[in-house]
Amino acid sequence: MNAEEINRSLARIAHQVLEANHGARDLMVLGIPTRGVPLAARLARLMGEVEGHPVPTGQLDVTMYRDDLRSQPTRPVGRTVLPGDVDGAVVVLVDDVLYSGRTVVAALDALHDLGRPAAIRLAVLVDRGHRQVPVRADHVGKNLPTASHERVQVRLAETDHVDAVSILRDAPAEQGVGTEGAR
Repeated sequence: MNAEEINRSLARIAHQVLEANHGARDLMVLGIPTRGVPLAARLARLMGEVEGHPVPTGQLDVTMYRDDLRSQPTRPVGRTVLPGDVDGAVVVLVDDVLYSGRTVVAALDALHDLGRPAAIRLAVLVDRGHRQVPVRADHVGKNLPTASHERVQVRLAETDHVDAVSILRDAPAEQGVGTEGAR
């Protein structure tokens, strides 16, 4: 995906969220770090432009709720920034790539520790398949079938100075090139 395709996907998701919620009332958009945060801000801005008023946005750190802390205990803990009370709100969780579903489960656990939303919806830029838990996104920018040895790389202007989505094929380990895991 290039910048235009990413923007078009986000605009479509913004309209889908507003339609499903009958407007922006009681909406709260929370990005999952790292790239879910700028995507959430963009999505909230687009919804605000349609509705004529700002849509509250923030970020939800899921580090301490991940099920892989034992295997990777040295993760830096981020911070959760809420734009208000989650009780009774319709929370739209935003992430860049949906893969195994484990990050979403961690986000749901973190969110439930903060309150009881009226509803939780999931919006992702890319759904690449390969679920390990029964999670499905409500709003998807692009379904991108991949092999399990491939990686989806999302780059955003806010963090990487360019908007692009690409599929990377990991080099075999015997060639001395490390492989990076995917969510």
